[in-house]
Amino acid sequence: MGKLAVYTAAAGIHPERTIAVNLDCGTDNEALLNDPAYLGNRHARIGGERYDHLIAEYLAIATELFPNALLHFEDFGPSNARRILVENSDKYRIFNDDMQGTGAIVMAAVISGMKVTHQTFADQRLLVYGAGTAGTGMADQIHAGMVRAGLSEQEATERIWLIDINGLVTDDMADLPNYQQAYARPAAQVADWARNDGHIGLLETVRQVKPTVLIGTSTDHNAFTQAVIEAMSAGVERPIVLPLSNPTEKIEAMPADVIAWSKGRALVATGIPVDPVTYDGTTYTIGQGNNALLYPGLGLGTIVSGAEHVTDAMLLAAAEAVAGQVDPSALGAALLPEVANLRASSATVAVAVAAQAAADGVATKQHDNLVQAVQDAMWQPVYADIQPR
Repeated sequence: MGKLAVYTAAAGIHPERTIAVNLDCGTDNEALLNDPAYLGNRHARIGGERYDHLIAEYLAIATELFPNALLHFEDFGPSNARRILVENSDKYRIFNDDMQGTGAIVMAAVISGMKVTHQTFADQRLLVYGAGTAGTGMADQIHAGMVRAGLSEQEATERIWLIDINGLVTDDMADLPNYQQAYARPAAQVADWARNDGHIGLLETVRQVKPTVLIGTSTDHNAFTQAVIEAMSAGVERPIVLPLSNPTEKIEAMPADVIAWSKGRALVATGIPVDPVTYDGTTYTIGQGNNALLYPGLGLGTIVSGAEHVTDAMLLAAAEAVAGQVDPSALGAALLPEVANLRASSATVAVAVAAQAAADGVATKQHDNLVQAVQDAMWQPVYADIQPR
């Protein structure tokens, strides 16, 4: 319900044209199953073919009943989120905010950072610390940006490293989840890297890889230590550091520390609201990587264009539209716009998304003036005038 409220507040989607759907697959929590007040389905959680059949049936029925609807997916488990998206994104108008929305907002921060470093996606080396649904979704979006910048699929994959609870993800690890497999490094490639308890850790990976972008989605508080940031700063002139875990007690590093340890060179955005940081006479505004900056406008642009599905290029257009709302070139400037201006920001994103949908050939509606079409589509919550008889 919260996400639908943001669609209305930020993108002007009329609340009567939204609906929240909960897919109850059961639970394995015995305490809930035995609780008389439990309102969910009282059976063990389904999986395998039964689960896949439920998802397929939902997609088919929802699309039949609401053929013009955008289906916004939220809170799918890591083993299912990517697979369901890959299998259905070309058949249905679907969008997974945990993977694509989070990934695109991170892409926006990276785009802003590249304006400062004067680089392209092809120049990046990405290290993701916390390789779950969100982290791998970010890797996927940056990978798509690299490919659009001219790299091959393989070249882009070789510029991305993942670290999870077991250290650097390598192809000799047993039972790798499907969403990590594409990015697993060849074990032979890292055979001589230093290990701790058999695992290749964050600091060693930073020293070896010299990442240009470091993303944290681990909820491992203070994992980005002074040694890690100093090692990253030794490898690149302007490191892009994005400690995105929330709340505050789970963030990988506070911006004040990252900026101090990098001697003011790091470009930082976080997943929590943070006060400006002053270092060496300069005040640094810290942008917040909030998905609300992106998904309402993406949804509105998809609706206005009548896009048959959400393409990677539409996500990139949304990210570029978010990044285009700030000028990060000034010393201390934020990488992302303020959340306070969501309505205007969402309209800007929607125009870019609708234009890209047309360019991709997936738009079913044509508009002579996209800016006006977007404004006309945004519901205004005002009381109607009542005329006395």
